[in-house]
Amino acid sequence: MAQTTTLPAIAAGEGGLNRYLQEIRQFPMLDPDEEFMLAKRWKEHADAKAAQKLITSHLRLVAKIAMGYRGYGLPIGEVISEGNVGLMQAVKRFEPDRGFRLATYAMWWIKASIQEFVLRSWSLVKIGTTANQKKLFFNLRRLKGQIQALEEGDLKPDQVKLIARRLGVEEEEVISMNRRLGGDTSLNAPVKADAEGEWQDWLVDDSANQEETLVENEEADLRKALLAEAMTKLSERERRVLEARKLQDDPATLEDLSQEFGVSRERIRQIEVRAFEKIQKAVKNAAQKALAPKRAALAAPL
Repeated sequence: MAQTTTLPAIAAGEGGLNRYLQEIRQFPMLDPDEEFMLAKRWKEHADAKAAQKLITSHLRLVAKIAMGYRGYGLPIGEVISEGNVGLMQAVKRFEPDRGFRLATYAMWWIKASIQEFVLRSWSLVKIGTTANQKKLFFNLRRLKGQIQALEEGDLKPDQVKLIARRLGVEEEEVISMNRRLGGDTSLNAPVKADAEGEWQDWLVDDSANQEETLVENEEADLRKALLAEAMTKLSERERRVLEARKLQDDPATLEDLSQEFGVSRERIRQIEVRAFEKIQKAVKNAAQKALAPKRAALAAPL
């Protein structure tokens, strides 16, 4: 694909970025039927023109996602270029027969490519490389903005607790990462010693636009589809117990279900646990099949 795909160039400087954004707006968005047919032509016939059209129609999505990573002090043109690499990987492996839109699928590849670039550019010794550390690295500033934690210095205990709960990490990890990322640094401080601009210049507008909302809605539909498919792996009794205990607005009690099935409450609890484990495994397998491992994809030649 690399030999047949030509993308608009991003010249250095703010003027170059503006010209690039204007240029990519000229590529039309695709309706579902057109996108499906182009994806089929690429997958079944290796039609390079079809792949080119799929890629160029999603360059605005890459730019939108890339803008969310401006707070790391990296040249935005390079961030967009890395996101475009992820988009090309997504188009290369997209399976249209699965029933969801390319934007939903590509979003994961774009973010993966950009995050790999950010992590390579920052000091991994400073930031850390565990899954929780990466989660904190890419989400801490956003969550701090949401809860208005903009004061200088350490986070307040209640703020630490809230962020740790939302991200599913330890409170000590939140405190440590906040300090590593310069939690006690003013928003008027330079992004980097050798870079122009202050941190406040790079604050991102988190309000969703129409395209972002569409992607989020399609992502939610994908999760629902994966869950519905996973539910078919359960027996009738397991499905009934899981739905009654986990999916109802007013969950049934163990006692209610024990009387319904004529077994002990402990037996119902065991069925619930086993059903939940089956669902988790089925959803994970389906997601892995739909979205190939990110690192392997990023390392693969185009």
